[in-house]
Amino acid sequence: MLKVLVIDEIQERALEICEGLTRSGHMVAAVLSDAFKLNDRIKEILPDVVLINTDSPSRDTLENLAVMNQDFPRPVLMFSEDSGDDAIRQAMRAGVSSYVVDGLSPARLEALLKVATVRFDEYMALRRERDDAQRKLSERVVIDRAKGVLMKARGMGEDEAYHALRKLAMERGRRLVDVAEEILASAKLLLG
Repeated sequence: MLKVLVIDEIQERALEICEGLTRSGHMVAAVLSDAFKLNDRIKEILPDVVLINTDSPSRDTLENLAVMNQDFPRPVLMFSEDSGDDAIRQAMRAGVSSYVVDGLSPARLEALLKVATVRFDEYMALRRERDDAQRKLSERVVIDRAKGVLMKARGMGEDEAYHALRKLAMERGRRLVDVAEEILASAKLLLG
């Protein structure tokens, strides 16, 4: 059972969506007429999925989705009549997991929710991998700079400087990058 936030500017359409969701065994967390202050609403409601039904995604909707995707990412399933490449591209950039142009059919709702959720999970896994790779790269740069300071200050070779960093990290029970940052801060203080 998914907790679904429904956004649709047309109340009758929203009621049909809610009926389809409850028939599929899902819970409708709330129904909104627009995506205004979506971040705040997501924080309050904590839905598993956001379902948006719109004739065409507005710039405000896409901006609110992009902010939500940064702060409180959720799978987003969007139904729209706008089949333009630009609209689809902008929606996907804003964080929409699945963009469906062929209209909302209650019979297809369950399968489309699954697709949106699976796509979202894949996207989040890639995002975590990217963030991890960026963190490792920035840590590597800090460690290399600290090695450079040790090499210059103590006349050490690269391997010797690295082993000195590792030894210091082990003695202090700290991560290598934390010790490297301390060395860089000390060098900056001493050498200006």
